[in-house]
Amino acid sequence: MILIIFIVLTIVAAYGFWLLFEKAGRKGWEGIVPVYSQWIQSRILGKKTWQLILLLVPIVNVFVFYNLYLDFIHCFGKRRFWENCAAALLPFIVLPLWGRDKNVQFLNGLYAKNLKAAHAEGRVATKESELEIAHQSYIDYKKKYPYKKSMVREWADAIVFATVAATLIRGFLLEAFMIPSGSMQQSLLIGDYLFVSKLNYGPRIPNTPIAFPFAHHTMPLVGGKAFSELIKIPYKRLPGFQEIKRNDVIVFNAPAGDTVAVENQDLPYYDLVRSMGREAVHQQFTIQTRPVDKREHLIKRCVGMPGDKISMTEGVLFVNDQPGFVAPESQMDYTVITDDTGLNEQRLKDMEIEVSLIQPGVYLIFLTKDQAAMVKSWSNVKSMQMNLEKPGVAQANTFPNDPQYKWNYDNFGPFVIPRKGMTIPLNAQTLPLYERAIRVYENNLLEKKTDGLYINGNRTDSYTFKMDYYWMMGDNRHNSLDARDWGFVPEDHIVGKALFTWMSWNANGNGLSKVRWNRIFKGIH
Repeated sequence: MILIIFIVLTIVAAYGFWLLFEKAGRKGWEGIVPVYSQWIQSRILGKKTWQLILLLVPIVNVFVFYNLYLDFIHCFGKRRFWENCAAALLPFIVLPLWGRDKNVQFLNGLYAKNLKAAHAEGRVATKESELEIAHQSYIDYKKKYPYKKSMVREWADAIVFATVAATLIRGFLLEAFMIPSGSMQQSLLIGDYLFVSKLNYGPRIPNTPIAFPFAHHTMPLVGGKAFSELIKIPYKRLPGFQEIKRNDVIVFNAPAGDTVAVENQDLPYYDLVRSMGREAVHQQFTIQTRPVDKREHLIKRCVGMPGDKISMTEGVLFVNDQPGFVAPESQMDYTVITDDTGLNEQRLKDMEIEVSLIQPGVYLIFLTKDQAAMVKSWSNVKSMQMNLEKPGVAQANTFPNDPQYKWNYDNFGPFVIPRKGMTIPLNAQTLPLYERAIRVYENNLLEKKTDGLYINGNRTDSYTFKMDYYWMMGDNRHNSLDARDWGFVPEDHIVGKALFTWMSWNANGNGLSKVRWNRIFKGIH
């Protein structure tokens, strides 16, 4: 329904622009053809033709488009602040109204007058000549009807324009993110700044459209919620360029982020409850709930697709009974024992290797496969052991957090990731795996009664899923809070695809070495 409404409103806005182009002496269809429409506008407004090339540059093209669009609207006398806002935010209302209003004239009738005079003199013969007359009429219009903005108006226009443009860009095109933790080390480093595309998988319609600009879930400086749930829109996603593929690096909203302990957001609320007890958590912390689009952003690799069978044995991931993809820069942690000379910790840190001294001569180090081979070859290394949990030994906060499943981060499964339309039997074995998806993500009332399970008041022994789900894991397998803690990621939590790093900042560097120059504009694979 939301998609249909969006399409209808777009068509209505295009119809209004069609009418305005006809008032400007052009063919109506010229106003709705991308790039060609902007070329016509630029000719009338006297803009440099080469600037149209910027329409092909992501982010910049939004500013170029709105600059042309609002200047063109000004040609119809719509230069007041509220008219600019309406043209940017409500084009599907004001454009058709202005297009059908006989009192709204292009350049206050100057173009029509000049064109008539040119015809009388026999000077007009081509569309090119008409564009030249339109541009000269625009110059005459600005001289005859000068419009001086106050400083307050200049700033107000700039702020509104920047807010609208940034909101559209962040919501539907690209958004910038910074890597705050080492869960994707070494594929992504702490301090990497990256662009995430909303277009690849299709941008989501915001669940909570009323929000403070440029803030995610918390108001800057003053704290508190940066959004209002007065209006809630069900999950809808516009068409994208591609489907999600296995092993894509994806940004998504934290599935366990529906509830947070405000003073301790580094740990999932449910992990705190399991370790401290619900009453203690609620007494000690401020508890806040968040809608899907306002939950914390995470970035992981999608190692499991809807319908895949997932398992892990002794640290090796299996997908559909075959060894899963291991990123070349994926890390594991090792216990390294050296002689009395020890390791040069600064050297390791300079190589972006995380190292901790446990006791003299004993280190905990996170390494890629190649780095592990390098460290093992050092003459002062006496022994080196990858740290793995033993099979059958339950680890705290491991999905599905049920006593019958003695799983840990290195040994779990097998189980099947839910797929839209997939039906599963509901029993004591399957319920712990899929209960949260049924109850929380798909908004069902699930009750356990003496005579069986009830979903939305109906007794049942099976369930058919309404959404696709994914299994997300960090490349730094032993330093990643991921699906092994909170389980499946629903499709409505997917934000976008990580494209490339545009800047990388090393907090441990000095001077120019703080910038990781080799990572600037590096693609993410």
